[in-house]
Amino acid sequence: MIPVDGDFILAVAPRFSGEKAEAQMRIVGQISAIFAPTLASYQINTRLRIAHFMGQVTHECAGFRTTEEFASGAAYEGRSDLGNDQIGDGKRYKGRGLLQLTGRANYRLYGKKLNLPLEDDPEIAGDPAISLKIACEYWKSRNINRFADLDDLIKVTKLVNGGRRGLDDRRKYLQKAKNALAAIEGIRVALNEGENAVVLRRGSFGDKVGELQQLLVDKGFVISIDNDFGAGTEGAVIMFQKQNGLKVDGIVGKSTWDKLAAANNSK
Repeated sequence: MIPVDGDFILAVAPRFSGEKAEAQMRIVGQISAIFAPTLASYQINTRLRIAHFMGQVTHECAGFRTTEEFASGAAYEGRSDLGNDQIGDGKRYKGRGLLQLTGRANYRLYGKKLNLPLEDDPEIAGDPAISLKIACEYWKSRNINRFADLDDLIKVTKLVNGGRRGLDDRRKYLQKAKNALAAIEGIRVALNEGENAVVLRRGSFGDKVGELQQLLVDKGFVISIDNDFGAGTEGAVIMFQKQNGLKVDGIVGKSTWDKLAAANNSK
């Protein structure tokens, strides 16, 4: 299980001051200890899955400073597509949670999924711990992991909000999450005496990926140097491993770093 917690969330989310900062710290503080195990229980358990989840929820909950939409909810009054069939349902079942659960029908549906009285007591959907579970349950119900695995931000965004609203913002948080995860998962291994290297794989992001990409380019591979370990970089690593009798897994550990360094020094 990747140990993502409150520090990780704050590394991704924007920073605020005053009342906004207090609201953010209240929410993050309540979910910090349960964040990693909750995500893991929903198979949101790889770098790409966690990064995409963070990219979406950070945008949707305004940087973890609210679990309830700022509007009154009056705009949802009478919305039959949301199951709002009683007077006052618009405001009663306004958007709440990290991914903004909205409408009587959805409160009823996710209440049943989580065995919680969300329809009878909709305000509990704004509780940070409950809102995290709702977001994960929604993620699972739409099978969003399959597109996170492909690093497909546009399809993930469409499944979350039905369009491309806030795409640039979501992309920014996705990249920040990749950076934060690279720092957490940057397992240090001995390369040469007194020298270390990071274990890298698809989904890794940061300067060490750029260093790897430069070494591969120096060996004749045609890839972009963009600090993002995507499909192209993975393909080049796999080919390099095949050419050099290494374990072919697309993961850059000690043996692959050694070969790359040796090949570069022999030029």
